[in-house]
Amino acid sequence: MILITVMENILNNYRQLVARIDALCREIEDMLRGQITCSEGCSSCCTAITLFPVEAAALQAALETLPAEAADAIRQHVADHAEGERCPLLSHHCCLLYAARPIICRTHGLPITFSEDNEQRVDCCPLNLSESESLSGSSVIDLDRLNAVLVAVNALYLSQSDAPDNMPERLTIAEAILRFPSRQTPATVGETNSTKESNHAHHNTEKK
Repeated sequence: MILITVMENILNNYRQLVARIDALCREIEDMLRGQITCSEGCSSCCTAITLFPVEAAALQAALETLPAEAADAIRQHVADHAEGERCPLLSHHCCLLYAARPIICRTHGLPITFSEDNEQRVDCCPLNLSESESLSGSSVIDLDRLNAVLVAVNALYLSQSDAPDNMPERLTIAEAILRFPSRQTPATVGETNSTKESNHAHHNTEKK
């Protein structure tokens, strides 16, 4: 449907950022091959986090591509685990929406650098790099820079969508899945009445 196409379009900048982050993470994993122990089923980093609205919309968009029964099962799982310290999308140590996981989740386990208390810190999963004494700058993710780009992408998303007035600056995973669906059309792009009438006249049967 046109609504789905519109949502895909306004999420395009976010998805381009995700692709860049995935590529960067693959490069770092290649550089640190043998020193990264993270693998499928490792969920130590999967705690409850908050998201920008654009990330929440991407999760919702992914959910809406699933069969209704599967999507409903995920919503129920999230509702049942919404109050815990672990991510409510985690089930048997696996992410229920792994392909659409937020950006911070994509960096889990890899070395990151960030500012804290006016100091630059470097951190990494304690299970990884146990034998490394130093790291090159190209093998560390600059979290401050990443977040700055994500803030800009989120602002662009909000300017193009008709997000509700009560949309918070950040949402929990449970809110993203259960409270704020992504069925939002852009404020500046959409079907005109004449387009709708034309579609109806031609019996447009395009499906999701």
